[in-house]
Amino acid sequence: MNLFASYFGTGLAGFVALFICLYLMSLVLLFSTGLVMTELNKRHPERRIQKRQPTHEALRDIRSSLKQLSITSVCLSIGLFAQMKGWTLFAPVALSWWSVPLFFVISLMLHDTWFYWGHRILHTKMFYRFHKPHHMTVTPTVWSNDAGSSVDTLFAHTYYALVLFIVPIPPLVFLGHRIFDQVSAAIGHCGFEHFASPTARKPWPMLCTLYHDQHHQYFVYNYANYFSFWDRLCGTIHPTYDDKVHGFEEVYASQRNGGEAVAAASDKD
Repeated sequence: MNLFASYFGTGLAGFVALFICLYLMSLVLLFSTGLVMTELNKRHPERRIQKRQPTHEALRDIRSSLKQLSITSVCLSIGLFAQMKGWTLFAPVALSWWSVPLFFVISLMLHDTWFYWGHRILHTKMFYRFHKPHHMTVTPTVWSNDAGSSVDTLFAHTYYALVLFIVPIPPLVFLGHRIFDQVSAAIGHCGFEHFASPTARKPWPMLCTLYHDQHHQYFVYNYANYFSFWDRLCGTIHPTYDDKVHGFEEVYASQRNGGEAVAAASDKD
């Protein structure tokens, strides 16, 4: 029996219970990630990406996020519930040493593709009005990720409702992807760069916080979610991204060298 079915059942009450648990999980991730990153930002003010200060209240974003996370949780509940009921084309693959990493990466890549092209559509004249509330935040904060319109949220997260109908992703792997998405996206909006590294710039496809921060600054660059390959392939990556990542790496190196120098001087004393 499907793991989630054994806990929640396959009736309407089971769907409601699954939704409630997923929504509460999302809230825990929202506030725990937000508080941790807020404290980390306070400790490293020199890592602020934009000189411009945020012009909106965190409470506004949090109130919006409470609503949007309920929509995301419904989407995730639909996908997992359909898989529990056997409505999908394929039963989920069993958990194993190879299926967990393989399907986690597959799900990330599929969602990144879904997100990139949906995001591009949201930036067209016809649909931008639905995305504009999210872009009112030019200088994002850790609370900004989920704030926006319901249509905006559906463009990004109907993936969770639909993909399990055709891809046999193990439910725990799918849930792990959702947790990763929530945490990484909050970090991607936190406004401070803590994770710049060679793997976050060319030739590697990974990202750091600067990537999405530049999207909020310049609007027409860096549409992807987890990887840079769609933006690089389509010519929509910001031209300064790779150089600025390298610049933050030099900031980290300078801080480390300074700390080592202070420690050495202390030892001599």
